Amino acid sequence: MTACFITATGTEIGKTYVTAMLCRELRRNDKNVRALKPVLSGYEPELAGECDSGLILAALGQDVSDASIAEITPWRFAAPLSPDMAAAREGRAIEFSSLVEFCEPGDEDFLLVEGVGGAMVPLTERETVLDWVAALGYPALVVAGSYLGTISHTLTTVRAMRACGVTVSAVVVSESEVSPVPIAETVEAISRFLDDVAVVAVPRGGKADLLPYIHS
Repeated sequence: MTACFITATGTEIGKTYVTAMLCRELRRNDKNVRALKPVLSGYEPELAGECDSGLILAALGQDVSDASIAEITPWRFAAPLSPDMAAAREGRAIEFSSLVEFCEPGDEDFLLVEGVGGAMVPLTERETVLDWVAALGYPALVVAGSYLGTISHTLTTVRAMRACGVTVSAVVVSESEVSPVPIAETVEAISRFLDDVAVVAVPRGGKADLLPYIHS
């Protein structure tokens, strides 16, 4: 079994797009894949098919409903805020040990775990997404955008993850709607500072071969 954690440099960057792409590619290769989106803020049940978890289920070829979303996303909050804040609005809290336990592998060939927001988003009063990745011990794909400022955000995220002992298997640059330079230039700039990590471009609405970066 191979596990991979998909995180990002911020919110609305392209994590779900990358996760869904991986799900489809693995299925095309006849792999048994399980994908989880354990935490989701801004959840509206009436728009289940449009949320991140719904898109992941669709990529897995599964029915999308409030019940099926609950199976891969047990921590769902209405407010579009960081999970700790969104949970507090509902008088709830994420129990970190339960979150880690939920992401333990089973008998699948591949396990994909998608985070929430960026790598330093708070989950509880003390833990962030980065703490979650470190506790699981899974290698991470870091999804970045190609917007102005992404180079600093990406290098900072990778350095923080490495400082916590997390292996970054690749950086995926998902082309932003507004990009100051061609995506290839952003990839080249990031690569200069991360010469030991693959930096892969995903054009807007396109795809890339990411399977080599989630294998053990």
